[in-house]
Amino acid sequence: MTRILVICDDLWHPAEIIQKGICLLNKKNFQFDIISAAKDILTPELLKQYPAIIGCKGNHYTASNTAPWFEEGVTEVGPRQLREYVEHGGAYLSIHAGNSFSENSCPAESRFLTPCREYMEFIGNQFIGHPPRCPVDIHVTHPDHPIMNGITDFTVRDEHYQLELLASDIIPLFETSSVNGGTQPGGYVRKLGKGKLCVLTPGHTLSVWEHESFQQIICNALAWCLAL
Repeated sequence: MTRILVICDDLWHPAEIIQKGICLLNKKNFQFDIISAAKDILTPELLKQYPAIIGCKGNHYTASNTAPWFEEGVTEVGPRQLREYVEHGGAYLSIHAGNSFSENSCPAESRFLTPCREYMEFIGNQFIGHPPRCPVDIHVTHPDHPIMNGITDFTVRDEHYQLELLASDIIPLFETSSVNGGTQPGGYVRKLGKGKLCVLTPGHTLSVWEHESFQQIICNALAWCLAL
């Protein structure tokens, strides 16, 4: 049983959705340890206990406290520590809310803005917005990648994230499209040092997490990251 750390819970993405969704994958030989108050729980030493981390958290302390998660001089595990974790061989999956960071998601003071920018550079994207919840088509663009093994195009009702890509080393996996959101990057991977990073933008609602294809993508992503 492989233990995976899950970081979740913010104002727009309460932990309950992730807890109910991620437990569906327990049968896949993964054990998920869920942390909400990451600002006061995570330490670099704690990260070393896990071969992979799933980030499903926007830039809020918790759902009931909208203070920024990342704050220089306060947060012990910020973007620099997450990048170091991956560069030394860890794996990081950024799912939905983990890709909701922009310069507008934090106060303008440098102690909040600087780590926010560093996080966006780490995951390789900046959040632009999304239209109202709608049917979102997932179109596989890299069928030969192990994460897309067994996955064909499918449709979910979800928030359709619009992103600006910031990294040049991104390997796309699939695109997302909707009537009002156009065509957007929906999933990609990149390698950082000895480790791997995977970004998946779907996942706002429980019904998306319950979708068999989305579950398979997450399991495939964990297997690829961990070389299982």
